[in-house]
Amino acid sequence: MITITAPPALKVAGLRKSFGEKTVLDGIDLDIAEGTTFSLLGPNGAGKTTTVQILSTLLDADAGEVHIAGFDLAREPDAVRAAIGVTGQFSAVDNLLTGEENLMLMADLHHLDRPLGRRRTSELLDRFDLVDATRQMVATYSGGMRRRLDLAMTLIGDPRIIFLDEPTTGLDPRSRLTMWQIIRELVGAGVTVFLTTQNLEEADELADHIAVLDHGHLVAEGTPDELKRLIPGGHARLSFHDLNGLDAAAELLGDASRDNDTLVLQVPTDGTPQSLVALLDRLDQHALRVERVTVQSADLDDVFLALTGHPNTST
Repeated sequence: MITITAPPALKVAGLRKSFGEKTVLDGIDLDIAEGTTFSLLGPNGAGKTTTVQILSTLLDADAGEVHIAGFDLAREPDAVRAAIGVTGQFSAVDNLLTGEENLMLMADLHHLDRPLGRRRTSELLDRFDLVDATRQMVATYSGGMRRRLDLAMTLIGDPRIIFLDEPTTGLDPRSRLTMWQIIRELVGAGVTVFLTTQNLEEADELADHIAVLDHGHLVAEGTPDELKRLIPGGHARLSFHDLNGLDAAAELLGDASRDNDTLVLQVPTDGTPQSLVALLDRLDQHALRVERVTVQSADLDDVFLALTGHPNTST
């Protein structure tokens, strides 16, 4: 029996980019499977935006090979542009047009004939729950509606790969969950999503594969669970009744981080029941009362901090 492996949606080898004497990307390799969500994480200045600009044909690389949807980026940029869609951090919609007019404008830019453009517009307005606002000026749209319209405009050309830069920035929790569901449906239909986000919960929820970029180098790659396993243990959150109790416990335990506003002490543990029992026994021996205890295993915030030396700055 012969097994045929589909080519990756996006393959990068030795990608390099410098601005003057500053090296921004120093030999990046990526291999992203078709019909998956890939998330590129990294602190500000790590090279994420430069990577996306190169892959979306907005910036030339200094070196390296890139194939997107089977096309060579250097030799076939027009074919790459036809295969991709890009949704930036800030909505690119026209406030002076209606939702329908924005979509029809994009259809014209993609050189779709009028009947096909109208059909695609109608399908996307329905798919993104914008039918009731079809003929409303976009200036009247909520933040969530604008982001949905922005993504719908990206899809008017039926791209195979979509670059999403901070897709839920500024959205309320309900709109964010709606956007997550739309992204899952796109991937379920075979679209490949390249996601950059500062929201590590978002990466954990959506990404099949994550790469962490720092100072122009990929410092780790894997599924969310694989990355979490790189960081041993986790931590126990100890809540205290007053500041005196927090002070005494912090002095006793030493290796812990504290939050005076919430009266919480965060103590590293190896995640086993035995370590938690030993921790509570030690506090009890010193007559220190804990109001509440919660145990949290390593999450992507812990991974991010351990790999880059920077706390995540998402809000």
